[in-house]
Amino acid sequence: MARKNQKAPWEPEEEIIWVSKTEMKRDMEELQKLGEELVALKPNVLEKFPLSEELYDAIKDAQRFKNEARRRQLQYIGKLMRHQDAEPLQQALDKVRNKHSQATAVLHKLEQLRDRVVEEGDTAIADVLELYPHADRQRLRQLARQAVKEKKAGKPAKAYREIFQIIKELNDEEY
Repeated sequence: MARKNQKAPWEPEEEIIWVSKTEMKRDMEELQKLGEELVALKPNVLEKFPLSEELYDAIKDAQRFKNEARRRQLQYIGKLMRHQDAEPLQQALDKVRNKHSQATAVLHKLEQLRDRVVEEGDTAIADVLELYPHADRQRLRQLARQAVKEKKAGKPAKAYREIFQIIKELNDEEY
């Protein structure tokens, strides 16, 4: 005879996971912060996100609202996000942020290359030609000499900026 409080061997044991009220509030606040970041995005960037129609409309409304109405709308967006998987939204947001930082890193790299062209001259220009074979060597040498003269004379760095623009255009053509 089997005991009453024993489970039958074929019934799987369910593991109950208890979530504290504080943890639930923390999760809701994170979703609301994610919603705030989505509201801060421009409409053309927002269209690329995997949003439900209801959530998209709520975000568009929040972008129009001010003060208290905006606060309430952000809470509503957080509520809507509880019923939607937030992981794809977070990944898309990270991608948007990363794209900006990648563009900044590329610009820093191009600035360093420009500085090398002005300081080192022909050796750095050879490196530029290695990276961008269709670059105009003569124009770069001329601008590098002109940038050095401008720097010594204390004049505005017109040639210095022009070298950057040429390198940037070469880089944009490449990609």
